Amino acid sequence: MPGEAVTLQLGHYSGCVGAHWWGLQAAALRSPDEHNELRAAALLRSGRGPGGTESPEPRLVALELKGGVGALRADGEGTEPPVSWDGAVADYREPQGERGPHRSRPGPEAERPVTGPGLFPQGDAAGDAKGNPGAAGPGSSPAGCQDTPNTRLWSDYLSVNLHPKSLYVIRQYLHDGDCGCLEGFGQGESLLQDPACVEELEDRLHFFVEECDYLQGFQVLCDLHNGFSGVGARVTELLRDEYGRKGILAWGLTPVLGAVGDPQKSFYRLMNTALGIAHLCRHSSLVCPLSLNGSLGLKPEPPVTFPYIKYNASLSYHSSAILAAALDTLTAPYRLCSSQASMLHLADSLTFSGRKVVAAWAALPLPALAGSSLPDVLGAHQEVPWQLLSSCKGQKKLSCCFAQSAVLRGVCQEKGSRQRESPEQVLQHYLHTQFPGAFSTAHVLQQPCLTRAPFPQFFSPLLSARGFLQDRARGSASAAVGSVPVLAALQSCPAVLGLLSGLCRELRPRRWGGSCAAGLELDDIQEALEELRSLAQCYETGPAADGSEDEADSD
Repeated sequence: MPGEAVTLQLGHYSGCVGAHWWGLQAAALRSPDEHNELRAAALLRSGRGPGGTESPEPRLVALELKGGVGALRADGEGTEPPVSWDGAVADYREPQGERGPHRSRPGPEAERPVTGPGLFPQGDAAGDAKGNPGAAGPGSSPAGCQDTPNTRLWSDYLSVNLHPKSLYVIRQYLHDGDCGCLEGFGQGESLLQDPACVEELEDRLHFFVEECDYLQGFQVLCDLHNGFSGVGARVTELLRDEYGRKGILAWGLTPVLGAVGDPQKSFYRLMNTALGIAHLCRHSSLVCPLSLNGSLGLKPEPPVTFPYIKYNASLSYHSSAILAAALDTLTAPYRLCSSQASMLHLADSLTFSGRKVVAAWAALPLPALAGSSLPDVLGAHQEVPWQLLSSCKGQKKLSCCFAQSAVLRGVCQEKGSRQRESPEQVLQHYLHTQFPGAFSTAHVLQQPCLTRAPFPQFFSPLLSARGFLQDRARGSASAAVGSVPVLAALQSCPAVLGLLSGLCRELRPRRWGGSCAAGLELDDIQEALEELRSLAQCYETGPAADGSEDEADSD
């Protein structure tokens, strides 16, 4: 039986991914027709919901900025009560025709957090009847997708209760605005140098750690693109100092970036990302960047596309749902009821030879016909039908990796079938064929990834209610896609070389001028970049490395 883990959410986009992830786990617990192969208590605790009923709560410490949780109470239990106002009220309206595209959704004053599933529309399914793939660019909505209200903040689609110790709102900075935001790595670092802030964080951590029967480690979901990268650096250092023998898995998250804007802000984002990865690698057991961006460089590239999903890339509600479904699958190895593997075991199997950074891949959903056997589903694909979720530019398909941990879920073995190999052996054989010589571990779960509300319905109409391919498109009155099969993997592979070397190359010394004003010393920047260069060298492998460098040099 796996031990327990404590999760930390550092930043708003991490909260978006987390809100969907906790919803996926709560949905699995509520589902009467699914056999739970994953131990819920690994990440969830038993709490009290409305009326004192027992309700699952994440074992979570979430750091957020002022204004980042809407009307969610500081104790995490529902909304703040309305405040009466006895003064005069003025109503200002503008003509409907004068609203620009950036005013298409209600502002913060109209937001109300959703306290449970069932309040989300199911009519935002995207994609045409032919199942054409893609992701709508920032500022646009996918074809056939209704505008999704009340999803500006992650608290708007949080479908579980939070313990009063979970939510820690940092009042020194604002979530949104033209000033007062947590923009730089140095600002984030300085927050955790405040003794009062550290004491508050440690108090919350100790509460959740002490209730664990066997603590296997920590999951750190951390924004990389803003000042929370500096917060993550300090938090992982604190965890390493106090819990040095436990696993620390760091997931560096970045939302889909819009068109090139302010060059200075773009440079700060790049600096935050590079320094964040370097510092997370110092103190974590494993680091995995997660993003749907084509690249994390100064010039954004089109986001990742999926054959049977068409999402609005400008909505964090959409992009974070995809990453949450991948994360729920990738973390299965240390949550399996039938396994004794821990977070440290997973990290050790992937990070040998100094390769602390791994890439994530996912086929979401895995294209499969209902009733097909596992060998038939895998045999239908000459190449693994997954997409890269770690923004490694120029590395879409690879036949080389050093090690990988793959999880396939939702493709049930036919009852009464007599296969000579177990499902895990079938997947192992497929991985060996695709990646000869790699050290591979494989896990197969019958339980699919549940995609019920508040998970967005952005799936192709060619998918059935259980996420399998069908001959004809679903009608508009058909049931929503309630679950999907998924194939996902963490890989230690040469694709990481392009990411790391690209960050180092774009952060040329002549661009460092404003960094000192952001609380960074030039020596600290130089040291971090040297660490990234040394780390990148661990992924070089003859001709494959040369090809990666050639593509990177052509930027």
